[in-house]
Amino acid sequence: MGQFFQVQDDYLDCFGDSSVTGKIGTDIGEGKCTWLSVVALQRASPSQRRLMEEHYGRPEQESVDKVKDLYMELGLPATYRAYEDSTSSMIRIHIQQISRGLNHNVFFKFLDKIHKRSS
Repeated sequence: MGQFFQVQDDYLDCFGDSSVTGKIGTDIGEGKCTWLSVVALQRASPSQRRLMEEHYGRPEQESVDKVKDLYMELGLPATYRAYEDSTSSMIRIHIQQISRGLNHNVFFKFLDKIHKRSS
């Protein structure tokens, strides 16, 4: 669940509504190693990789916007949604299998709080 939460946090930093999340979206400009940046580099063509190398980690809005545009071009929002749904389902199965003898509802309440969260 912790990894799932962190991937969500990375996504919301980039694509979340700052008025809802309270985040100002600095991961790209600060050059943080995020789920989005890793997936982008895995999928990038040589020219897209050069764009990442040139603009990732630069705080100027123009550089941040170029990286965000690349994320859109690579289809990362849709990839994230698929990841979110499949990971949530997998966690639900693990809760049922691994937490025998424990109250499953506690784990499901935690998962329900983070699945499809926007802040």
